[in-house]
Amino acid sequence: MSVSDLAPPPAGPNTPTILIVDDEPVVLTALKFTLEREGFHIAACSSPLKALAMLEERDFAVIISDQRMPEMLGLDFLIESRRLRPTASRILITAVLALPTIVDAINKGEIFRFVAKPWLREELVATVRNAVQRHDLVTHNEALQAETQQLNRRLREANAALEAKVRDLELQRQRLDAANRDLACSYENSIELCRRILTTYDPILGGQAKALVEFATQMAGTDKFTDAERHALRSAAWLCDLGLIGVPREMLRAFRSKTEQLTERETAMLHNHPIYSQTLAALVDNRSDVGEVVRAHHERYDGRGFPDGLAGDAIPWPARCLAVAVGFLESGLSKSAAIDALLAKSGTVYDPEAVRLFLKISNLVQLPKQVREIMLHELEPGMVLANGIYSPHGLLLIGEGQALSPGTISKIRSHNQVTPISQRLLVYS
Repeated sequence: MSVSDLAPPPAGPNTPTILIVDDEPVVLTALKFTLEREGFHIAACSSPLKALAMLEERDFAVIISDQRMPEMLGLDFLIESRRLRPTASRILITAVLALPTIVDAINKGEIFRFVAKPWLREELVATVRNAVQRHDLVTHNEALQAETQQLNRRLREANAALEAKVRDLELQRQRLDAANRDLACSYENSIELCRRILTTYDPILGGQAKALVEFATQMAGTDKFTDAERHALRSAAWLCDLGLIGVPREMLRAFRSKTEQLTERETAMLHNHPIYSQTLAALVDNRSDVGEVVRAHHERYDGRGFPDGLAGDAIPWPARCLAVAVGFLESGLSKSAAIDALLAKSGTVYDPEAVRLFLKISNLVQLPKQVREIMLHELEPGMVLANGIYSPHGLLLIGEGQALSPGTISKIRSHNQVTPISQRLLVYS
């Protein structure tokens, strides 16, 4: 083993390590010297077989190999290195960029880049930097996927506990007995149960879900969809926000009124709710196209949406239509102002054809009353309750739809001093 075959001292925690393999000592030394000057940590090896042994023992961000070497071709070496270190970025250096070599490299070795001999220093350094960035993105995405799986597991556990509480509430109020009895044999009852879970967790979400389904049903009634797309659109309208039941209520409240106060982690959690919704939706409707529409209902036509950054026709057609209805309902604007906002975002946020379809059917749907959440001290005469207020023992104190008078507000506050009111206060806007 030559001096160039010896692995360098251990790299720092943030220093990318690069493996260079070339049977020509002069080229190997030149590559090593060039990249070390740029701050990279380099391991150089003149034998591809010895390099494979090194790969079995440690990881590298980037693997650079010459094509023509006596022990094996660089492409064959990179194909084998992919098996050992699949996340590493692989760069092939070759003097002849023949079409068969390129095709094999793409199909078998997943080569990140080619570098032609004689290579230019600036081009080589830029290619290696891009390769390191690609490796960082891949490893970061793997970590995010692992974290997402863990969050999904916690969400399932939280959902199981929530369903148990909902069943207790159903028994007390006797409002969901029929739906529970028919759940095992009726798809429609399963969908209805999901809506009621949303309503129990957050009445605003439940109201939006009902209106969203009405919009989806009207759009699905046109000739713009296949039968499969009609089913996916309507089912996704019911199920697209199920993932939000794992989001803390305080976070939802901030998202609606004070988005700028959300942390990056909270924003990321909210942006991942279509993924959680897709997982939960599969428990009700396991058709793959339904899950795809649920997952993509917050994608943007220009590719700047979430969670996958899909753009244009890559977004399923029902999801593009659903996104327009979601944007309309979540805007919190009057009908005319919300429609103006849709038109302003047509071609960027929304598919123009989906916007035209929504406008065509928008007058066929009776919109629900706007609901907002307030604090106890914010109650004012003339406000109309959007939900009833109950005592801790389930006794109705003030019914839904009742207009508040100064005397009623005084009684509510007096009751709260004796027995705190823990439920949320919702009024019609």
